[in-house]
Amino acid sequence: MRTPHAERRTPTMPVSTRSLLACAALLTAGALGHVAAQPAASPAAPIPARLDAVLKKAPVIDGHNDLPWEMRTRAKYDFDLIDIAKPQPQLMTDIGRLRAGRVGGQFWSVYVPVELQGDAAVSATLEQIDAVHEMVRRYPSAFALTRTAAEVERAIAAGKVASMIGVEGGHSIDSSIATLRMMHRLGAGYMTLTHSKNVPWADSCSDTPKVQGLSPFGEEVVREMNRLGMLVDLSHVSPDTMADAIRVSQAPVIFSHSDARAVADSVRNVPDDILRQIPKNGGIVMVTFVPGFISQEAAEHSRRSTAETERLRAQFPGDAAAQKKGLDVWTAANPAPRATLAQVADHIDHIRKVAGIDHIGLGSDFDGITSVVQGLENVSTYPALLGELSRRGYADDDIAKISSRNILRVMRAAEAVATRLQPTATPSIKTIEDMDHVTRRGAPVAP
Repeated sequence: MRTPHAERRTPTMPVSTRSLLACAALLTAGALGHVAAQPAASPAAPIPARLDAVLKKAPVIDGHNDLPWEMRTRAKYDFDLIDIAKPQPQLMTDIGRLRAGRVGGQFWSVYVPVELQGDAAVSATLEQIDAVHEMVRRYPSAFALTRTAAEVERAIAAGKVASMIGVEGGHSIDSSIATLRMMHRLGAGYMTLTHSKNVPWADSCSDTPKVQGLSPFGEEVVREMNRLGMLVDLSHVSPDTMADAIRVSQAPVIFSHSDARAVADSVRNVPDDILRQIPKNGGIVMVTFVPGFISQEAAEHSRRSTAETERLRAQFPGDAAAQKKGLDVWTAANPAPRATLAQVADHIDHIRKVAGIDHIGLGSDFDGITSVVQGLENVSTYPALLGELSRRGYADDDIAKISSRNILRVMRAAEAVATRLQPTATPSIKTIEDMDHVTRRGAPVAP
């Protein structure tokens, strides 16, 4: 696994020494699991009356939150063990803080590790989807499962957090369009085409390119997502995959949790040449709060930690304990720099300049990170960021677009494309074996 970014992921299955050390490198960038104490959250300041009025009309809809994975790893989905109706300081998300942060809608990520492949990945993803359904069932006064923009608005009007589902990585469907369809029927509103490793039909930003973007089967996946009304998520994918998906998609695409590469040079961020294509497509970049994607200094630190990890692998081949000890020493001598709320606003400024105000949203990655942005420590803190934008001169209507109106527009547009396509476009029955002449694992099909 390559580790040029700074999101945490904690596998629940044994993985290779290589994967473990890659995970250790992520930890140095503040991204692997809640294993270190977090800085205390900034005291919540009163929300200014003007901003409060905006958020009453346009509460935050966030593109990416990993609470389901945290519930899996910490409590095996037991909401009695971790009752999110009560304060849960070990998490970044609970119902009280969602309300304090003026959150009206949330795409819950149903991430599973790339170490899981095939049936194991599909099963784990279904378990994650089930966890979202169970959370909504368990807390009916707080959450409502929603699939369309109209349903989101009805849930918000009822005082609930509209809950949507995002599949994080094409490995979750095991190169099967039928599996994609079934996950959509269970409520999946978007799928990120890759995670940190390539899939046989699409290249990741953090892996060696294999198909140079999307394969023919990958293009068919995008077309089927358009037919279903499922959003195509381009966070984690390579620039070539981004460009191919934008070319193929008839509906607006999303970046559920990414920042601007011109501001912080991380491969997980969106290059300007792609940002310039977003207005014509109608899509949205949902700015994330991952420190290594926000701060250039943190991005550089992440690259150096990855290089140190590779050096330790070469020095201590097969000795995970020695490699980890060496990385711990390096990390103690090279602490990760902090990212700031103002730097997050800088990314928003840049995306507004290049793509326009209509193409910005928020995708925090809360409970998918451990190293946090100063001032954006948990789901109660969105008003602090929106207040910073107000101080920078963003109009109330601009803030409303960023908080929720832009993503609702994108959802409606995708729904309209699906409505147009479905009367004549039948469900795809094409396979990767027929289209790309490879198996679901990417091996050549035997003649």
